[in-house]
Amino acid sequence: MELTNYYYYFEKAISPKDCKKIINLGLNRLKEYKKKGLNTFAVTGGNSHKQAKEKINKNIKPLGDKTVEETIKNNTNDFYVRDSEVSWLSDPWIYDLVYPYIHIANEKAGWNYDFDFSESFQFTKYGLNQFYGWHTDGLGDHFSKYKRFIPGIHKKNKDDKFPLGYTDNNNLIGKVRKLSITINLNEPGDYEGGNLKFDFGPHKESERYHECKEIRPQGSIIIFPSFVYHQVTPITKGNRYSLVLWTCGEPFK
Repeated sequence: MELTNYYYYFEKAISPKDCKKIINLGLNRLKEYKKKGLNTFAVTGGNSHKQAKEKINKNIKPLGDKTVEETIKNNTNDFYVRDSEVSWLSDPWIYDLVYPYIHIANEKAGWNYDFDFSESFQFTKYGLNQFYGWHTDGLGDHFSKYKRFIPGIHKKNKDDKFPLGYTDNNNLIGKVRKLSITINLNEPGDYEGGNLKFDFGPHKESERYHECKEIRPQGSIIIFPSFVYHQVTPITKGNRYSLVLWTCGEPFK
């Protein structure tokens, strides 16, 4: 789908104090997961985007900054597209901070997408050499709708997570991701690399691959349709902390 605006941003929207508070919440939640023996690593292998069950095989190569075409040409068993640590936050005050910007962006960018629910916030920690290769957050069609998790019929994995695409949240069943929201929580100079980049598609010959520098200042928010291809390039120094949210609604018609 071709768009007039592929993203909309707000520079330094969240205060440094609140950014630090969110970082502490996210890191403490990671510690809680580890104490419970849960796996905090988000590692996605192959084109199938299935969660890796074990540690990354030494022969598997990171996609890094390859193009979407180069990604697709890879065999599904010889690369992985994601390497990071994640925890989940659902504190009401964070929604109160972020939601006004979502509504403004949805109107000003000309999307005017219908949505009526949001998932939990995903706090992500990218360490040295970690990254997230080219991907979309959702496709928006009826095949991509969240399905109901039924105990006894469906099984959670060993980390107590639902199978991909399943949920027990009645507010999400039958919904798809419409808008993706990313917030940079770091102070300037905390990390190097870790650039958010977009792929606007082959029809954008003048600037198909775009590095989003607008999100680098601490507390900056960027909002974009969840079907837009994007990536986070490998971290070359320090740690990158981000907060991600997805708004959900009925599939596009």
